[in-house]
Amino acid sequence: MKILAIESSCDETAAAVVEDGRRILSNVVSTQAAIHARFGGVVPEIASRHHLENIVPVVSKAMEDAGLDFPALDAVAVTYAPGLIGSLLVGVQAAKGIAFVHGKPLVPVHHIAGHIQAPFLASPEEIPLPALALVVSGGHTHLFEMPEPGVYHLRGRTRDDAAGEAFDKVAKLLGLGYPGGPAIDRLAQGANDRAVDFTPARFKDGRPDFSFSGLKTAVLHHVRRQGIEPVADQGAVPSEVRDLAASFQRAVVVALLQRLRQEAERARPRSLLLTGGVAANTVLRREAAATAALLGLPLFVPPIALSTDNAAMIGAAGFVAYTRGTRAGWDLNPEAHMPLETLVYEAKSTPGRGAV
Repeated sequence: MKILAIESSCDETAAAVVEDGRRILSNVVSTQAAIHARFGGVVPEIASRHHLENIVPVVSKAMEDAGLDFPALDAVAVTYAPGLIGSLLVGVQAAKGIAFVHGKPLVPVHHIAGHIQAPFLASPEEIPLPALALVVSGGHTHLFEMPEPGVYHLRGRTRDDAAGEAFDKVAKLLGLGYPGGPAIDRLAQGANDRAVDFTPARFKDGRPDFSFSGLKTAVLHHVRRQGIEPVADQGAVPSEVRDLAASFQRAVVVALLQRLRQEAERARPRSLLLTGGVAANTVLRREAAATAALLGLPLFVPPIALSTDNAAMIGAAGFVAYTRGTRAGWDLNPEAHMPLETLVYEAKSTPGRGAV
C-alpha cells in the first residue's frame, strides 16, 4: 500500500511516499530555518506564505523520487493537528485537492502520532509492544504508552514550556541563534556541564510531568547575576557561556530521563521510544541508551532526519490510521490544538469523488 503524506505543521514543507507504513520511497523536506533565524523563532505568517510557495514543488519532487504517478497511490495522509493554523491549512488543502481529483481516501494524522511512528520506519526489527514513547520537540514534551499500533495513552506532559522551546529561548538569551537546540548541543561538547547547578522541577502530586519554565528563568537569573553578555562572535564563545549551555542541557536531559525511568518502572513496557526534534541531541541520545540499559529494555531512536519534522513519519502514522479505518471527508479542517489522547475521527463517507 502506497501513501502520499504531507506535513506542514510548522516551518518545514514536507512530502513523502511510504509503502506499507515501513518502506520510504521518497522523503522531501524544504526547511525555512534560515528564513526565521533572523527573528529568533518561527513567524507564523511568514511560515504559511512559504508553505504556499513550496507545497507544489515539494509534492512533485516526492512523487518523482518515488517514481510514481498519482493514480498509483492508495491514499493521501496529511497532518491536520496540532500546529500553526496557517501552516496546517496549506498542507490540508493540498492533500484534499490531490485526494479529490484522483479519487483517493483522505487520512487525517496527528503530528505527535507521526513522531511516535518514526522509530518504526528506521528499525529493521519489530518493536515490542507495549512501548513507552518520550516525544520531545520544539512544541511538545510528552510520555505516551502505546499498547498496540495506533493506540496512545498519555502518561506525562509538560505543564508549561516544551523542552525544545526552552532550548530556543535559552539560546536566544545567550545570543546563540535559532534553532537553539543544535547550537547548545554543539557548544556543550567538552564543556563543564556541572558548572552551574540547576534543579529539575518536582511535583507534589507525583505525576511524571515536565516543567521547563523555571529552568529557563534560572538561566536568566544566572546570566543577570554574572553579567553575561550575548555572544557577539559565534567563532569565539567564552568558556562561561559554553559551561552554562552544557549545565542547562544536562538539567533538561536529567529531567526528561528521570520521568522516563519513573514511568517505565510503573508501566513496565517492553520497549522504549525516543523521538521528536530534540531526540537529535547527542547527550539525550547517549543518556537515554544508558537509562534503557539500566532498565533492561531495548531503546529505539530514529535517525536525525526522521527525528525532526518530516512527512515519512506522517506516512507511517497514516498507514496505521488507515488500517484502523480512519478516514476524513472534504470538511476536514486543521486544528491548532488537539491533544492526541482525545483524537477520535470515525470512518465516514466522503461526498463526491473519492468516497471511502
